[in-house]
Amino acid sequence: MVALDAATGKTLWQVNRGIDYKDLGPDGKPESEGDWRKAFATCQVASFDGREHLLSQGAKAMYGYDPQSGAELWRVEERTSHSGGTRPAVGHGLVFVPSGWSQGQVMAIRPGKDDEVLDANGSETSSGRLAIVWRSKRNVPKKPALTLLGDLLYGLDDNGVATCWEAATGAVVWNERVGGNYSASPIAGDGRLYFCSEEGKTVVVAAGREFRKLAENQLEEGFMASPAVSGKALYLRTKSALYRVEN
Repeated sequence: MVALDAATGKTLWQVNRGIDYKDLGPDGKPESEGDWRKAFATCQVASFDGREHLLSQGAKAMYGYDPQSGAELWRVEERTSHSGGTRPAVGHGLVFVPSGWSQGQVMAIRPGKDDEVLDANGSETSSGRLAIVWRSKRNVPKKPALTLLGDLLYGLDDNGVATCWEAATGAVVWNERVGGNYSASPIAGDGRLYFCSEEGKTVVVAAGREFRKLAENQLEEGFMASPAVSGKALYLRTKSALYRVEN
């Protein structure tokens, strides 16, 4: 992890991941050329109990850092997963994140105090303040990020199954197949969720406790990139073109 001065590019701090990957072969080199150490998730900063946490999903662990110093505050280890790729969702005092490939699990994590470490697959669900409040191993997204709207958390797995959970408890509100394959993350606006598939179809679903499909729209080629929004305009990038959609 590296922090740079935005004005000058000077390195302010640099720290190595705290986890022991336990992947060194007899020759002292990491297995699979280090592929199990890779992750692809975007970091973010969030405040918990008046303290800022730099949230970063790495390979086999979810971390909280002090954004000013780079000191590791806490981590949740999930050694059965690798290649974590989604930006966490934050709300209700929790961090919501899928653990990555291969099976993976959605975890609702309560951030901990300094130096707390928790094994996501161990017998304990908490370590002092740090805790996994709930988890789900069904229809876990690998590439699309989770979406938190009010009291409900939404996920879309890579194979086109959408799930709505109660954010506080993890209770499943609905679980429905919308079809297609997905890499792009859903976006939300005006009480709707937009799912953009690798086949080029955008499925519009009502946000709420009742599953309702509102519309389907087809564009040529497919979506790998997540949509972007500016004002009232929706920008959609397929494999061959960039679209601006606005009423």
